[in-house]
Amino acid sequence: MSIERKTTSAAGARRAEPCPEHLLDSAEQMPREELLDLQLRRLRSTLRHAYDNVELYRKKFDEAGVGPEDCGSLADIARFPYTTKADLRDTYPFGMFAVPMSDVRRIHASSGTTGRPTVVGYTDNDLSNWADLVARSIRAAGGRPGHKVHISYGYGLFTGGLGAHYGAERAGCTVIPASGGMTARQVQIIRDFQPEIIMVTPSYMLTLLDEFERQGVDPRSTSLRIGIFGAEPWTEEMRREIEERMNIDAVDIYGLSEVMGPGVAQECVETKDGLHVWEDHFYPEIVDPITDEVLPDGESGELVFTSLTKEALPVIRYRTRDLTRFLPGTARPAFRRIEKITGRCDDMIILRGVNVFPSQIEEVVLRTRDVAPHFQIQLGRRGRMDHMTVLVEARPGAASEQREAAARAIAAGVKDGVGVTVEVRIVDPETLERSLGKLRRVKDLREG
Repeated sequence: MSIERKTTSAAGARRAEPCPEHLLDSAEQMPREELLDLQLRRLRSTLRHAYDNVELYRKKFDEAGVGPEDCGSLADIARFPYTTKADLRDTYPFGMFAVPMSDVRRIHASSGTTGRPTVVGYTDNDLSNWADLVARSIRAAGGRPGHKVHISYGYGLFTGGLGAHYGAERAGCTVIPASGGMTARQVQIIRDFQPEIIMVTPSYMLTLLDEFERQGVDPRSTSLRIGIFGAEPWTEEMRREIEERMNIDAVDIYGLSEVMGPGVAQECVETKDGLHVWEDHFYPEIVDPITDEVLPDGESGELVFTSLTKEALPVIRYRTRDLTRFLPGTARPAFRRIEKITGRCDDMIILRGVNVFPSQIEEVVLRTRDVAPHFQIQLGRRGRMDHMTVLVEARPGAASEQREAAARAIAAGVKDGVGVTVEVRIVDPETLERSLGKLRRVKDLREG
């Protein structure tokens, strides 16, 4: 089964057909006013469930002088305390669960690479809702019943693989559970099994693209038509890179394990203009990461979520550390959009007093000739001053003068666009570490 595609702009931007109405679920067709009423009912129920069953929430609410009965409107959520990743780590492993362990059907956890892992649980209803939302996301991305979905997210405690897996099955798709790694074999599977959709981190998609080309296969000749990319920030420049090299529609999916997993928000393929938040299951806010003030729609800040239907692990005002802003709904008018997330509060580098995000470096690299989209940021010190070195891979066949010109162009682009001076070194092709899952762009080599 193939996807009908249209080319509509001088730049050749691809736009797939909108999802047929008969495939939309009832919430996707709900008027905004009805959605707000549903949110309030579910919010009140969630606050009561959390207060009655989670000791940490009972203590936090009591200390803040609020209770579930104090939520008379959606705006009243601002009276309730925030939840942070530290709260989940402090109650490790199951202290935030709001149901008996006999009602928990699955456990997931973060990698724990930056500290004690965060552990989340799911009831039968939680798993069913999760599958529904990922299925909704796949339909919004252009997926249809009967499509084959190649899943390269990691399986196991990470939520990506199994979250995508059961959602694709719920959407009526055929799942190819490739997981991560064994890149050469994945390329062969894609060539042999001919999936229409791939779900993977954007950085690993670049690794797969390199492997196609290494094997002498034109990536544009494959059966793939849709890429659903998530689990890490990625830029519009990376979207263009992937779409041009692969001849697919590249769309964004958003989620995090503490809130559910993939499928909290999804970009619609017909517009590719940001992620619609599935607000029938999650109440989102944007807050100032410094003052904690709730910001109006349109202003940029930190994304905060309150779950509205989760049973095993409800979260109240969970601070994601992701930076974005709200925009009105388009392809799904009832649901607000968030801009593509390209930075996090905790990814920000402060270099000689200037705030720098890896995504800003990525934008410059991806628009520079004769270099590949593989780079690494190294932080060090020269004397008492912090110093940033950007390592960028050359394209195969790039001559020394082309490499030198690329280094100068990247350094100038970072200086002009970001406002900092960095050292740029162009390295040989395929010498930087490749991503097999979530990508870590920054190596901090400074002492302490």
